[in-house]
This record gives sequence, structure tokens and C-alpha cells, in this order.
Amino acid sequence: MDFRSSEQTLGPRSEDVLPETATAAVKVVIVGGFGVGKTTLVGSVSEIRPLTTEETMTQAGVGVDDTQGVERKTSTTVAMDFGRISINEELVLYLFGTPGQQRFWFLWRGLFEGALGAVVLVDTRRLEVSFDVIGRLEERRVPFVVAVNSFPDAPHYPLDEIRGALDLPDSVPLVECDARLRGSSRDVLMTLMRYLQTLAVSSAATEAS
Repeated sequence: MDFRSSEQTLGPRSEDVLPETATAAVKVVIVGGFGVGKTTLVGSVSEIRPLTTEETMTQAGVGVDDTQGVERKTSTTVAMDFGRISINEELVLYLFGTPGQQRFWFLWRGLFEGALGAVVLVDTRRLEVSFDVIGRLEERRVPFVVAVNSFPDAPHYPLDEIRGALDLPDSVPLVECDARLRGSSRDVLMTLMRYLQTLAVSSAATEAS
């Protein structure tokens, strides 16, 4: 066995190594119901090979996981998805995708620790699975934006109708996206960043007065 050649394959790929210029990092969480596209979004926008914890769905989930509308789904996230984006030479954005099934929601507490904000992905075929997700974010007072993931067979509704169905305040950004496309996923994250900046400016102004 050639030990020298095997040593060369150990460790992260060169493109996965954190740039030496990076001096600050922020954390964003991608949440949503089962099968709304969280793993897809993280994978499409991450500059590194994303870490996923997808496992094949088995009979153990029958009668426990709500698969209505996503019957063809064969795998599911059981812990988290992880990706990274370099905003500039100094600032890095870490993405954490949460599991969608309620039986794994106990993991949310750790994933939300230190998070700057969240993206809620929704599917118009199954808007009802988003109610509890949004409620949990509001309880935790985590700032968030909502992105409607465009599935080919999903019905299309005006955003104001979706806002009403989700009972979203006018102040919470609501956008459409295609989680498969890097540019579209990036725009969702930029919407969140702009929203967080607006909240920070508003908070500073309130404190100053």
C-alpha cells in the first residue's frame, strides 16, 4: 500500500477550505415543512460541497411523516444540511438546513443557536405545513423571510393571497424562488440580508431616540 498517496487524499478539498482572509461569519437557517426544498436550496447556492444528512425513507416513517403531496420523495434530512457562501473576502455566510418532519424538530434548538435570521421555504401545494414552522420562529423572535418555492406541478397564487393565507405581517418579505437555481436561491438570501439590515437600522434609531 502506498501510504504517501493515501495521505494526499485526506482532509478537505482545496475549494472547501475557508479563505485565510475570512475574519467574520454569520449563520442563517433554512426552515420549512417536509419536502419543500431546503436541501435543494442549500445545495444550489453553497460554494462548497454541501454536507447533507439525507437518509432513505423507510416503513418506519409510515403513519408518522406527512407525505401528502410529496409521495414520490424517497429520502429525507434527519439532522441538518450545511453550506457556505463568501459574501466578500472577510465575511462568510453559513447555511444550516433543518429537518422538516416534526419528529426531528427537537434538533432545532441547537441549529438556531446564534442564528442571525431564517428563510422559510413554502410549497403552495401544502401551505398548511408552514403554519407551525412560522409560529415557532415568531415564538423564538427569529427574524425571517418567506420564499415560495416554485414546483412544476404546484398551483400558482398571487403573493398577496399567499400572505393572507399564511397570516404574514406586511413587514415580513415574501418572494418567489426556484430552489434549484443558484441565482434564485442567492436572491432569497439577499432579501433576508436586506431585511436584517432594515431591522438593525430601525432598532438603532429607536434606541437613539
